[in-house]
Amino acid sequence: APHRIADALLRDSLTADGTAFRKSNVGKPLDDVDNRNATALFELCPTTLVFGMWDSTGPRGGLGAKFARAMVSEIVGHDVQVGVKTSSRIDPAQIMLGAGPLYKAKEGGWTLDPTVAVMEKSQPVKLGKKKDGKPSEANHGNVTPTLDQGGVTISRAVQTTVLSIAALRRLRFPVNGKTTPEQDDAARTALAALGVCAAVLTREQGYDLRSRCLLFPTSEITWELLDAPGRLPESFTVNGEQARQLLAEAVRAAKNAGLPWLHDELILKPSPELVQLVKRSQDRAAKLEGAPEE
Repeated sequence: APHRIADALLRDSLTADGTAFRKSNVGKPLDDVDNRNATALFELCPTTLVFGMWDSTGPRGGLGAKFARAMVSEIVGHDVQVGVKTSSRIDPAQIMLGAGPLYKAKEGGWTLDPTVAVMEKSQPVKLGKKKDGKPSEANHGNVTPTLDQGGVTISRAVQTTVLSIAALRRLRFPVNGKTTPEQDDAARTALAALGVCAAVLTREQGYDLRSRCLLFPTSEITWELLDAPGRLPESFTVNGEQARQLLAEAVRAAKNAGLPWLHDELILKPSPELVQLVKRSQDRAAKLEGAPEE
């Protein structure tokens, strides 16, 4: 969900008893969260407090809760050289342009027989956005090669991940209306451990960002703790197993401090209106030609 717990997909879904998520006992506390009262988010969706959230479509609209992301990760390429890419297609069946035209078939797809084609103003409708009936409109035939600017080459890539402890310090975690330094620190520690765990496990999975863009690390990930101005940062490394253990210990300490933590999955189902909206969109996309509507 792009907007995490504030996403419209969750807002328009129902709990097991049929209650709208944001009106249910588990979702209603989200209406009142802010930096001084982040306990409900810590229990239900702690990643929100690490990666940020704006509850812009909730009951309070644009005045909904905002949480700045405490963690940012960027990959920067050095010595960028823009390349040239080609686009073409060789048809193994060697279907020529003159083999058409193709018409829109009444039963869907295309046909060469105009008598079974879709009719408009007593004329069979040719296939394609321009209605020219070219075989290429049905992905048949050759595509003339072209040269375009595209793709880049880099000498190296550098990833920088920053977890802001200062951002986590803004958060307060009251329990039963009362806040203690011990509870706040325990929650912040668990969130920091969650961020480190996410970064380390992602790094270990590798970065196959897209076709022909596979990044392989040349050194292990190193963290630096910027503690005090004028003091050299403390460096350390953490592997995946250590990160998982660190998170488990931090969560256990937070629970011992009296903070809530959701262990079981919260199962939601889409509302009938959401199901109908998705179905209508899919049906329309199946009928459209060319680019989808915005």
